[in-house]
Amino acid sequence: MRVTVLELPASYAEPTRVLAEIEARITAGPATDLVVVPEAALHGYVSPEGNFDLAALAEPIDGPTATACAALARRRGIYLVSSLVLREGAALYNAMTCFAPDGELAFIYRKRHPWLPETWATPGPQRPPVVELGGTLVTIAVCYDLHFIHHDAALELEAADLLLFPSAWVEQIDTRAVHLAELAQRFDLHVANANWARGVVEVAGQGGSCTITPAGLITRAVNGRVDIIV
Repeated sequence: MRVTVLELPASYAEPTRVLAEIEARITAGPATDLVVVPEAALHGYVSPEGNFDLAALAEPIDGPTATACAALARRRGIYLVSSLVLREGAALYNAMTCFAPDGELAFIYRKRHPWLPETWATPGPQRPPVVELGGTLVTIAVCYDLHFIHHDAALELEAADLLLFPSAWVEQIDTRAVHLAELAQRFDLHVANANWARGVVEVAGQGGSCTITPAGLITRAVNGRVDIIV
């Protein structure tokens, strides 16, 4: 299975435009099977004014953004792993959805460990999924989850062939790839990291999206894209 990481510039409250950019990048590149984008890529992680509260941008799973993601996955015949500020009753989640090539929902992951500024977000109540996609066993973690993953997702990492790691990373000295390479080697899996890039917000830690092999070989994104065969 070919997995494509798209590194997208930070945006805010423009999901329709960002989805159009995602489709344009998919169309312009080589054929692929699975596409993953950064954490909160569609609605944005933080506003240009520094507002982290995404509650006003929340939608249900049958809302316009998820519906558009499903349509894009079906149109391009891919698995699309994309972001959603998910509203479920009174709870709001920093979520990643995966829609299959037929447009059906393959999984939802609700981020288990929201970062400190994500006061709007409810911690995900469920362990990360392990799902077979195109013959590959896939699991997922999101950004701040990395600091806890050894303890609360070791079973999932042991079972998986591929860890998807969407992020909106913020760190003065970026240690993300080092930690991910250690995971890849320890658990004998591939890693696909889609990180946000500079856009309407510019902070340390942006860029550097990568794929990592079980041997720890890191390949960085070039022009906002990097692919790996799993």
